[in-house]
Amino acid sequence: MSTEVEITYFTKQDWPTIATIYKEGIETGIATFETTVPTWEQWDTSHINSCRLKAVLDTETVGWAALAPTSKREVYKGVAEVSIYITSKHRNLGIGKLLLTNLIIESEKEGFWTLQAGIFSKNYASIKLHTNAGFRIIGYREKVAKLNHIWYDNTILERRSKKII
Repeated sequence: MSTEVEITYFTKQDWPTIATIYKEGIETGIATFETTVPTWEQWDTSHINSCRLKAVLDTETVGWAALAPTSKREVYKGVAEVSIYITSKHRNLGIGKLLLTNLIIESEKEGFWTLQAGIFSKNYASIKLHTNAGFRIIGYREKVAKLNHIWYDNTILERRSKKII
């Protein structure tokens, strides 16, 4: 078995596997406020066409990362929100770090100057992943939304590119 993880782009053909990993994230109860996996068409129209990455280990897709626009206004064209998910059996192996590092590189190639993330405050692993990648905590939103009748806080993080000035 190879231990090298390949980071590459994903497309509509990868959606069934990407959606399965996303579903695992939904089921944790601390990864997203989504309760069902969207269709490819719904997901595709809400995410930026570039910067859609997957992590492949021994021909198996084990994680993914992508960007969504934060606004349709022209002045915010360089600001995007990060999504990153790793399949449960491959967490804590450095795959998230590899995906996020590559996502940052790709985002800068595409002209993004700020990446942001809204992470469940209880999702300590994701917050640590982002802060280790240069994101800083800028605040939190208290009881921003309910999931399964429980209020959740969201920690807000951002990373400002040092390459795009």
